Amino acid sequence: MNHTQKIQLLDAAGKWAAQDPDPQTQEELQLLIQRVTEGDALAFEDISERFSGVLEFGTAGLRAELGAGPMRMNRVVVMRTAAGIARFLSEQANGQYTPKVVIGFDARFNSDVFAQDSAGVFAAAGFEVLLMPSALPTPVLAWAVREFSAEAGVMVTASHNPPRDNGYKVYVGGRITDASGRGAQIVSPIDAQIASLIDHEQPVAQIPRALSGWQVLPAIGTEGDIEAAYLASIHPIIDAPNEQDAARKNLRIVVSAMHGVGGHTMRQALLNAGFPDVHMVAEQEHPDPLFPTVKFPNPEEPGAIDLSLELARKVGADLVIANDPDADRCAAAILDGDAWRMLRGDEVGWLLGDQVSKTMPEGKKLANSIVSSRMLAAIAKDAGREHEETLTGFKWISRVEDLGYGYEEALGYCVAPELVRDKDGISAGIVLADLAAQLKADGSTISVRLDELAAKHGVHVTDQLSLRFTDLAQIPVLMDKIRKNAPASLGGSDVSEVTDLSEGTEKLPATNAMVLHTFAGARVIVRPSGTEPKLKCYLETIEPVDDLADVPEARKRATAQVLAIKDELAAYLNAN
Repeated sequence: MNHTQKIQLLDAAGKWAAQDPDPQTQEELQLLIQRVTEGDALAFEDISERFSGVLEFGTAGLRAELGAGPMRMNRVVVMRTAAGIARFLSEQANGQYTPKVVIGFDARFNSDVFAQDSAGVFAAAGFEVLLMPSALPTPVLAWAVREFSAEAGVMVTASHNPPRDNGYKVYVGGRITDASGRGAQIVSPIDAQIASLIDHEQPVAQIPRALSGWQVLPAIGTEGDIEAAYLASIHPIIDAPNEQDAARKNLRIVVSAMHGVGGHTMRQALLNAGFPDVHMVAEQEHPDPLFPTVKFPNPEEPGAIDLSLELARKVGADLVIANDPDADRCAAAILDGDAWRMLRGDEVGWLLGDQVSKTMPEGKKLANSIVSSRMLAAIAKDAGREHEETLTGFKWISRVEDLGYGYEEALGYCVAPELVRDKDGISAGIVLADLAAQLKADGSTISVRLDELAAKHGVHVTDQLSLRFTDLAQIPVLMDKIRKNAPASLGGSDVSEVTDLSEGTEKLPATNAMVLHTFAGARVIVRPSGTEPKLKCYLETIEPVDDLADVPEARKRATAQVLAIKDELAAYLNAN
């Protein structure tokens, strides 16, 4: 960068700091500018990255590290984004109605501030605005979009990202979309339409923002309690407690909120459903934006549920349920023989799919994302149900017409799409607990049920290779490598088919992913993560079996094959 460009960069940073309504990020940027003028190379690199472009608004909304500058999450970016959404909603209404927006937020740093700023922008635009009374789970917001027939919903959350991050997720509903999309996350072309209406140069002082004029929804413990209303709506998805009292009272459950906002809601959902024996992981029960007991606040990450397993052993629990920080995901662990193990996301997906398929109305479909296991398709066929495969992400799964149940392997489950058109870790948790209680009452276990599903549909073993990058340019390089020179064999079997999904298929729109099949029935899907700086590889092998007795040996063979493929793929991607 030459001297002129450096002056222009510092000028842009100075103008940003001058208009920043947040004293903390304003001071942060002013200190960086001062360090750059003193010749600090690291500060120059930092400020250059912050002003290297703008956060792109897409189907995942916004998600980035907190801080000053257009490439960070901050009040300036949020208000400009809210103003763009307001323009979109006004254009859609075209003076024919008053748009309604409901806003939720988690307990991360600045989530409440971003929610308040958004409420002010939408109120100033003349909209009817409903604001959550406190930090609550994402599923409560997704439910509220449908419940209140809102045209849009905003959830300020970065889900299970590191503590330094925050995000801005957008839902549509009301008169903006059709029935299958009401309460679902935005997809194309709405994301592009909103993005085109965000003015990244608009001075914050010129964005109309009211200081009042929105309705705060009833708080927990008050009349009309919004959390209680959500819980009452999901309550009927399993049989009334009095019909299963003995079985549910006999199930001991450990619950972790992972330092997020789902602790009270998950515990209350279980109590309402007739599960009185609930033990909370005290160290992770209450919201803490620093997530002090975990490296990453994601139940999938190694070590994240160690405290849950420790408590489960101590109290003699039957089941562990762990939500991610915004409680839209649900992880589970079970006692398998003498040892506790965490269930894979696919395993929970099979269990819930099999359970829900038995009671959902005729004509309803089962659905999962392309990177999830192929077993749900077999379960659907056996149950006489239609099955549909979608692109990765609940914005696609939730839009399946006549959806009765949907899941993705990343711990996302939709067990009541007529209520929450998104993944919901709370309702999934009570369905899983109900299944565990029924099995225990029958002298069985979740582990045995998984074996029974394997005996009926074949042993499916899944695994994942996830590569995290600091240099994001490496991800397209590796995707290009696979496109031009895919492995010829995997796990001792020749690759039979290579499909580039960037060109789309008859059933799927284009997406940046590669699919490899082997003659032995293994499948590998490689794609960049949509929310994290990762390249993800999804592996699955299938071993047919004749009966229940064959399952253990078949599982050993399938596991050996998937581990061999994982090692080969890691070497191919230079990940060793």
